[in-house]
Amino acid sequence: MSVIRITTSFNLDIDFEAPAFHRRLFAWMIDLFILIFYIVIASKILKAIHANLEATSDSSYNMWAIGLVMILPFFMYHPVSEILMNGQSIGKKLMGLQVVNENGGKPSISQYIIRWLIRTSDYTVLIIIIYTPYLALYGLQFFYALGGSLLLLGADIVLVNSKKHQRLGDLLAHTIVIDIQQKATIDDTIFQHVEEHYSPSFPQVMQLSDRDINALKSILDAAKKRHDFELANQASDKIKNHLKIETSLSPFDFLEILLKDYNYLSGQ
Repeated sequence: MSVIRITTSFNLDIDFEAPAFHRRLFAWMIDLFILIFYIVIASKILKAIHANLEATSDSSYNMWAIGLVMILPFFMYHPVSEILMNGQSIGKKLMGLQVVNENGGKPSISQYIIRWLIRTSDYTVLIIIIYTPYLALYGLQFFYALGGSLLLLGADIVLVNSKKHQRLGDLLAHTIVIDIQQKATIDDTIFQHVEEHYSPSFPQVMQLSDRDINALKSILDAAKKRHDFELANQASDKIKNHLKIETSLSPFDFLEILLKDYNYLSGQ
């Protein structure tokens, strides 16, 4: 399995496993099946509503409004699921994949939205599903839309085999998809339960940004997984110098306490 190397905000390189193309494909197919299933159900509901709707001058506008509301879940599925499920859709969760930013931390909402806006594969399928029955009516417009989408889809397939395995949406959003099948998700211990009467040891940790904290957690996870004392030690030294902290704690203990202090202080 190939490896994606990223540089954290502490200028330390950490490695993530890149998911195989077939697993990304299976995750996409699972999500696509869910979306197509939703479209089938929504279409049946719309037909039932139309059959029972009284024919008035406003009925066409009412149907248009209802149709617009019912199509929203199709378009919002990926950004909403990835935001609420820590970078995972149902397909990604089943295949052990997760979206992270290029520093190894949790993407921002704007990053999720940007990568969603360039989901050419889903749009191509939607065009085929919706407009194929009306091919004779739409003619060239159909082929223009389909051709443009297929070109972008082709670019996605080429880019996903690049160095960081990013598709077009990931490139623009500065995100990557990593393999988490063999370990816990990156965010599992960012937010920890801290005792009510806990006394933080290093309040200077609040000088770090959210990006720094995400990078710190990623480095700690990588160091633990590989039993890499040197990586933890380098991160520990950089943080001590930045925050002007002196301590005799081991690098692993120091980083763990920093995360715990951050959780306690950020919740106050």
